[in-house]
Amino acid sequence: MLVAAAACPCPPLLVPEVAAGAAPELDGVRAACADALGVLAAARPDRLVVVGPARENGCGPHPQGTRGSFRGFGVDVDVRLGGGGPEPVAPERELPPSLAVAAWLLERLRWADAPVEGLAVPELLAPERCVETGAALAAQDERVALLAMGDGSACRSVKAPGYLDERAAGFDAAVARALGAADLAALRTLDAGLARELQACGRAPWQILAGAAEGADLSGALLYDDAPYGVGYVVATWS
Repeated sequence: MLVAAAACPCPPLLVPEVAAGAAPELDGVRAACADALGVLAAARPDRLVVVGPARENGCGPHPQGTRGSFRGFGVDVDVRLGGGGPEPVAPERELPPSLAVAAWLLERLRWADAPVEGLAVPELLAPERCVETGAALAAQDERVALLAMGDGSACRSVKAPGYLDERAAGFDAAVARALGAADLAALRTLDAGLARELQACGRAPWQILAGAAEGADLSGALLYDDAPYGVGYVVATWS
């Protein structure tokens, strides 16, 4: 059963070495992510599942100890999922960027509260499949925590990766309301087509979270909601 959850954005820019001179601009969202992971740790889960979007070749399960890096972004920074524990046998596949960011956040917190496993899913995963996946994850253990990694729209300004789209602010506001209120129905009914057009890579992980929380009595809290660089970033916790 799901006992706690958090939603965090997944831009590699969260890693200061990647952001370089712009690193201080994201201090607020980094602090919010640290607070969110603290809520997960306080729930004392038996298992932490990290879900994030990926391209098809990076999709699938990523067990504890899976390695990742940010060399593709020009910096020599390595991470390991669930990095506080003993050295495991290294899996063959590297973490996709969204899970590498999660691994970096967990290492920064010195996470050692529960075993960690990762699941990378396609950005276009159908909503009904997302809900089914979430329900299956929550059923894996008596006390499961879930960390959903994903960004909102990438169309909030003319300098955003997807340029300015007038629909983006409303979409992101609806996501922030739903995550902040732990509104399962609102998350399940997010428009997958609109999310794709707005380049919102968090839609599938958020709907997996909604499926995992079915039947759980969790209250939401919104810790961060902004759009630096024209991309919607939301941090929320459910406990």
